[in-house]
Amino acid sequence: MRAAQYLRMSTEHQQYSTENQAEAIREYAERRGIEIVRVYVDEGKSGLSLGGRDALRQLIMDVQSGNADFSAILVYDVSRWGRFQDPDEAAHYEFICTQAGIDVHYCAEQFENDKSPVATIVKGVKRAMAGEYSRELSAKVFSGQCRLIEKGYRQGGPPGFGLRRMLVDQDGQLKGELARGEHKSIQTDRVVLVLGPRAEVETVQWIYRAFVEEGKSERDIADILNARGITTDLGRPWTRGTVHQILINEKYVGNNVWNRRSFKLKRRRVRNSPENWVRADGVFEAIVPRIMFDAAQSIIQERSQRFSDDEMLGVLKRLFEQRGYLSGLIIDEASEIPSSSAYQHRFGSLLRAYQLVGFTPDRDYRYVEINRTLRRMHPRVVDTTVAEIERIGGYVERDPDTDILWVNGEFSVSLVIARCQETQAGSLRWNIRFDTSLQPDITVAIRMASDNRDPLDYYLLPRIDMSLPRLRLAEYNGVSLDAYRFDTLDHLYRMAARVRLMEVA
Repeated sequence: MRAAQYLRMSTEHQQYSTENQAEAIREYAERRGIEIVRVYVDEGKSGLSLGGRDALRQLIMDVQSGNADFSAILVYDVSRWGRFQDPDEAAHYEFICTQAGIDVHYCAEQFENDKSPVATIVKGVKRAMAGEYSRELSAKVFSGQCRLIEKGYRQGGPPGFGLRRMLVDQDGQLKGELARGEHKSIQTDRVVLVLGPRAEVETVQWIYRAFVEEGKSERDIADILNARGITTDLGRPWTRGTVHQILINEKYVGNNVWNRRSFKLKRRRVRNSPENWVRADGVFEAIVPRIMFDAAQSIIQERSQRFSDDEMLGVLKRLFEQRGYLSGLIIDEASEIPSSSAYQHRFGSLLRAYQLVGFTPDRDYRYVEINRTLRRMHPRVVDTTVAEIERIGGYVERDPDTDILWVNGEFSVSLVIARCQETQAGSLRWNIRFDTSLQPDITVAIRMASDNRDPLDYYLLPRIDMSLPRLRLAEYNGVSLDAYRFDTLDHLYRMAARVRLMEVA
């Protein structure tokens, strides 16, 4: 039998080095009389998605095109094939191979990938475990990064004009300045922001004075800096946008702010609301006083308030017609138009402003609006549930901070709204997150329909039967889960109903 071997290594464990994988695959092939004729290797690549994994892409293309000169693919284990967040995605790529008559062998696994019911079940569990490992690791890394931010340590990104990155050891002792492109080499070292060259610091202070005290615009300030021969930290000329970014960034008053945007598990980048930002105030040496920074923010906000909604949209539409495209950078670079942050504040998001002027971004940001709509829906759902329980004679205590409901002093209920998502294969999925810290007795999962406008159905999931912190539902989930599915919440209301003793008798 002729076979190709696929190797993948991320940065997670040395035991998964490509050399170790290749050795285990070689021994497997020798025991079974298999000849390895092709090698596909993805080194330093995450298994969360197909993106960036050129070797696996090429392998799939070779299989689909009929150019494969082998009849088997050898992989170290299920996790090396991928840690896809949707187990169906891993199954999809394997199915492409088996459909072409090429079997996938997992050489280090204890089961034979022979399409038997046992192999199918074990493989499905292994795929779910591989994806769950990445989710748990992501949560741990995020928690650790939050703690470091709160302690005043910098987490990635360039320092910006007027500031520099300083390396410190685990005891807080300064070790030296990091130049652009340099990274720490010792895991226990940390990075903080310190003042940059005196000329840059004085330039930042002048920018604030010119804006606040002299009334100069960002464009005027940029023109003056360019006339003086001063360049940005990247060695480029100043623009309205680069000046504006200095005027709105809290690091110039010594604040450490992180998680404004997130890109977890290789999914779409999202702009987080301010309440989800992680911050530590006053941990760096400030370049400008807080009162000067606050005055600049007031001017920026008041400047946008002078425009009505129609006027703001009018100038934005004209900018769209001139440029043929919109982005936060394009808005900030334009003259005589409010900043991108002003549009976000006025209309709730840039996406909403884009929609109002007829612009559709290349990337699909609809999920941001869907999530915002579902968050607004949640309080109404809780209010309706409380009112209905009370109508039939039940008693509800509602936690104002968590919206957990304590019904009749007997059991607690948490209501979660699950957004409907479509996989690349066209299947529908719903992610349910259980509140493991509060541990409600029943989690009511409200599955939204495919348009995410109205509820599709309801799952009443008892804590005693739900052992994992998350659950991923498909359209049909088998009797073990669909036994908890209901078309309405009447079953919950019947559980909460009160009956007079005389009526029972």
